[in-house]
Amino acid sequence: MKQGAGLAIGVIAVALAAGGGYWAGHRSPAAAGEGSTPATSVAPHETGKQEKKLLYYRNPMGLPDTSPVPKKDPMGMDYIAVFAGAPDEEPAAANQLKFSTEKIQKMGVRTEAAQMRLLDRTVRAAGRIEPDERRLFTIASKFEGYVERLHVNVTGQPVTKGQPLFEAYSPELVSAQREYAIAVQGIDALKSAGAETQTGMKQLAEASLQRLRNWDVSDEQIKALARTGSAQRTLSFRSPASGIVMEKKAVQGMRFMPGEMLYQIADLSAVWVVADVFEQDLALIKTGAKARVSINAYPDKVFTGTVSYVYPTLKPETRTVPVRVELANPGLLLKPGMFAQLELGVSAKTKVVTVPLSAVIDSGTRQIVLLSQGEGRFTPREVKLGARSDAYVEVLDGVKEGELVVVTANFLIDAESNLKAAVAGFGAALPAPAAAASAPAVKAAGHQAQGTIDGIDLKDGSISLNHGPVASLKWPAMTMEFKVANAALLKDLKVGDKLSVEFVERQPGEWVITSVKK
Repeated sequence: MKQGAGLAIGVIAVALAAGGGYWAGHRSPAAAGEGSTPATSVAPHETGKQEKKLLYYRNPMGLPDTSPVPKKDPMGMDYIAVFAGAPDEEPAAANQLKFSTEKIQKMGVRTEAAQMRLLDRTVRAAGRIEPDERRLFTIASKFEGYVERLHVNVTGQPVTKGQPLFEAYSPELVSAQREYAIAVQGIDALKSAGAETQTGMKQLAEASLQRLRNWDVSDEQIKALARTGSAQRTLSFRSPASGIVMEKKAVQGMRFMPGEMLYQIADLSAVWVVADVFEQDLALIKTGAKARVSINAYPDKVFTGTVSYVYPTLKPETRTVPVRVELANPGLLLKPGMFAQLELGVSAKTKVVTVPLSAVIDSGTRQIVLLSQGEGRFTPREVKLGARSDAYVEVLDGVKEGELVVVTANFLIDAESNLKAAVAGFGAALPAPAAAASAPAVKAAGHQAQGTIDGIDLKDGSISLNHGPVASLKWPAMTMEFKVANAALLKDLKVGDKLSVEFVERQPGEWVITSVKK
C-alpha cells in the first residue's frame, strides 16, 4: 500500500511540474513581472493584433536626419520612432507629400476634379467717349474776307443742315460776281456777233462761274446773280450737317484768311468708344464682335456697340492697343470725353481641360498644382497653362481630365511641407531658380510654449528660454535658443521673466519667436 501511494504521488508531482512549465512558457510578459524579458515573442495569429513595422527614427527638431537605430540629438532629445501607417510616415514617392487626416481638416484642404468645359471669358478695358471722326465738319473760307454778321455765335449750339452760320464780305468775292454778271450780259449782247466772239465770251462766263463755285457760292445765289446782274455784298456760309457746334472761332467783324477754320460741327448721334486693351487679350478681339459699355454717369444703363477697328500700333508705356467700338447715342447722353468701361464676351469654340485659378501656385517662372492621391498624399506637378476665364484656367499639359487638384489651402501645404525641396526631386528637366532654392521655407503652422528667460543676446537678436513641454512638436521640457522675428519683441524683457511665446520654424533647425506675452 505504501509503495502504491508513493508511485501515485510521484506521477502527480511530474504532472504538476509539466503544467507549471507549460504555464510559465506561455504566460504574458506583463504577468512575468516588471523588468523581465520573455524568451519568445507571441505570433500575430495568437494575439489577434498585427505588430507595427518600425521604419526609422526621425530627428525630434524636424531636421532632415533619420536613423535606423535609436539615438539622441546634440541637445539630448531622443529621436522619434516612425512606424508604417503612422500619420507622420514619409511619402512613398520622392516628390510626394503626406499629411495626417487631422492636419488636412485643420488646414481646410478642398479638392476639385479637372474638367472639360467651354472656357468663356470676358475681356475688360477702360476707354473714353470720342466723336465719330467721319461725322466731324469744319467750316473754313477759301478766300480772304471779313465776318459781316453771325447767325450762330455760341459754342455748343445745335444746328441743322443748311442753317446759316455767318455772312462774310470779301472784295474778291464781289469782283468775281461782277465778272460773271458782265460775262452773262455779254453773251446776250453778242448773239448777232460771229461764232468766234460768242465762244470767247462763253469761255469767260464759264471761268467766272467756276471761280464762284470754287468759293462755295450756292447755285441759288449764282442763278440770282445771272438773273438780276447785281452782285451780292456778302456771302452766307451754311452748316453742312446737323449737329453741335464743337468749336467757334468766328467773331463778328474779324478778318479771316483762306483756309482758316471758323466753325467745327460734330454729329453726335453716333459716337466712338476708344478702349485700351491689354496686349495679352488682343488675340481675343475680333472685328464685328458685340461689346457692352458702362458709363459712370449712368450706372443703371448699359450701352451695346460693335467693334469696328483694332488700331495697328501698341502703346509701349502701358502695353495696350486701342480698340474702337461704334455706339449709337440716342438722346445725346454720351458726351465726348466721358470715361467708359468696355466688356467684351469671348466664347470658346471647343472644350478644354480646366482647373480653378486657385489651384495654381505661380512662382513667376513656372506654375505648379497639387494632385490629391488619396489618404492624405499629394503630388506637386508642373503644368503648362493656356487661356483664362474669370474662375478657371486651361491646362495644356500636366493634368488630365478627372484628376483631383487642391483648390484651397494649397499655399499652406506648400509652406508646411517645403514644396520647393519636394519638387527639386523632379529631375534636371525642372531646375529650380537660384533665388527660390536659397530662400528659406517658412512654415505656416505656429507653436506655443511657456518658460523662463535664461539669457538675452541683443546683438544676435535671440533669447535662451527654459520652456515646458510643447505638445504640437512632441518636445519635452528643455532649455534652447530662439531667434526673434524683430528686435522690438526684446523690449522690456529681462532674465528671469516668465513668458508665453508663439514660434515657427523659419528653416530646418531655426526656430523664430513671432509673439511674446509676459
